[in-house]
Amino acid sequence: MMTRILLVEDDVQMGALVAAGLRDEGYDVTLVENGIDALVAAATVEFGAAAVDVMLPEMSGFEICRHLRARGSTLPVLLLTARDSVDDRVHGLDSGADDYLIKPFAFAELSARIRALVRRDSATPKPTLRIGRLELDSATVRASFNGSTLPLSIKEFALLRFFATHLGAVVTREEILDDVWGTRHHIDRTVVDQYVSYLRRKLDPIDSGVRIATVRGSGYVFEVKP
Repeated sequence: MMTRILLVEDDVQMGALVAAGLRDEGYDVTLVENGIDALVAAATVEFGAAAVDVMLPEMSGFEICRHLRARGSTLPVLLLTARDSVDDRVHGLDSGADDYLIKPFAFAELSARIRALVRRDSATPKPTLRIGRLELDSATVRASFNGSTLPLSIKEFALLRFFATHLGAVVTREEILDDVWGTRHHIDRTVVDQYVSYLRRKLDPIDSGVRIATVRGSGYVFEVKP
């Protein structure tokens, strides 16, 4: 099976050239032009690596990385940018990117960087969490219950994974916003309550073995039912 590569590039000519080169290297390439399409693709297809342009309309490559990491994705990301300052590179890596390549670049170097990321990813065990009767696979952004898929949106999965990695701890709405939404600023805290309600409606009827308890005045705690 060919390794799938996600390429995010809004420059039509550049995107076509890079995609053609990667296909010649034997990869199955999905080319998208914006961050929303990139996040949707990453949530529905298992990719071996992603090459993401930093300067994109509406959502930058940095933001794409942050969203991917916030929902638990371990997809290896190579950022492509003409911005070559040390601060920009540090910003990219702090956003969750695995590597950084400055434009203009030789295609041979891009190909070598992609190969390195794919090798590293294939050698890394995929993080799977098992809590109660649930299994959360961050690599595929998939939750299952007794072997059957539990239908969750990307944000619902990210919230459930956050709770699962903070099992037994009281977490505030602000902490949830910082991790799952990427910021607590300019976001109504009640969005957390809304998504907790969504999760409860899906978890409670199936006897998932877990529960989200409200801690009055503090936030929430995720527990395994006795």
